Amino acid sequence: MTTAYALAPHLISELLTGMRLRGVRYKRVQTGPSFGLSFAAKAGHGYFHYLAVGSALLRTDDGTLHEVSAGNAVFLPHGQAHQWLSTEDAHAQDIEALETTLIGNSVTEVDTCPSTSTVPSAIFFYGCMEFDLGGMRALGQLMPNVMCVNADSDRYPGLIPILSSMKGEICSRRVGYADILARLAEVVATMIVRGWIECGCDNASGMAGALRDPRLARAILALHRQPARDWKLAELADECHISRSVFAKRFHATVGTPPLRYATELKMRLARQWLTYDRLSIDSVAERLGYSSQAAFSRAFKRVTGLPPGSSRSAD
Repeated sequence: MTTAYALAPHLISELLTGMRLRGVRYKRVQTGPSFGLSFAAKAGHGYFHYLAVGSALLRTDDGTLHEVSAGNAVFLPHGQAHQWLSTEDAHAQDIEALETTLIGNSVTEVDTCPSTSTVPSAIFFYGCMEFDLGGMRALGQLMPNVMCVNADSDRYPGLIPILSSMKGEICSRRVGYADILARLAEVVATMIVRGWIECGCDNASGMAGALRDPRLARAILALHRQPARDWKLAELADECHISRSVFAKRFHATVGTPPLRYATELKMRLARQWLTYDRLSIDSVAERLGYSSQAAFSRAFKRVTGLPPGSSRSAD
């Protein structure tokens, strides 16, 4: 595993704590010798695929082709449009237009294997989910569009037995296998994200660059651990053991925003998550983030997001 830019374990744990996979819908798909399936772009979502049997080509909307072999997984954290193909010139059908059969909670099955084929040429399992890194959304934006996972890679230790278990469940189709697959898929998606973070986020700049800077990482970790605190510039600089001027300049140059503005924006990202998904009241969120009143919180929320907090509170 690459270690030159690796992040501290406690910081990685903090980042993964805020990760959420919501509204997951899975499908088990089996195909004949020739197949093409298209998946529409879905902003704010991620796609996860695991190929259990056969081989396939994954083509993204920019035309890039990725060869995928049995036992490998693919994660598309930005919900990019893509296709699964048997060959480059295969005709692709919209996956949502195909007939499905319910086989478990939030899991359906698609069978495009013709009756003339006794054995499917490819079997894969995929999920589409709301993918949110919570307060670390800026880091999620730096992830590559496609993350192809070879389970043998040093970046993903521990994935081999989980992916092997997925293959066993897909092929055996024992009682309850669909729901077990869904849970395993969420674990695999989390491990893929962890592997990317552990390896220094592929040397990406911006927020990832700040997290690789041991001093700046201390300040970011402090902000995420205590988002309700009314941080002062001097206090954040003390976390980094450098002067206020050096800290402010380095933080702004690396992250792209002043540290105190980042602290406020972090609060509002957390507020939106708590209002929209955890369904907390505006009063509860204001108190949790250290605001003296709902009115003070509402003013800050609207100043940063351009909308009143009620717009998130009423979101589906």
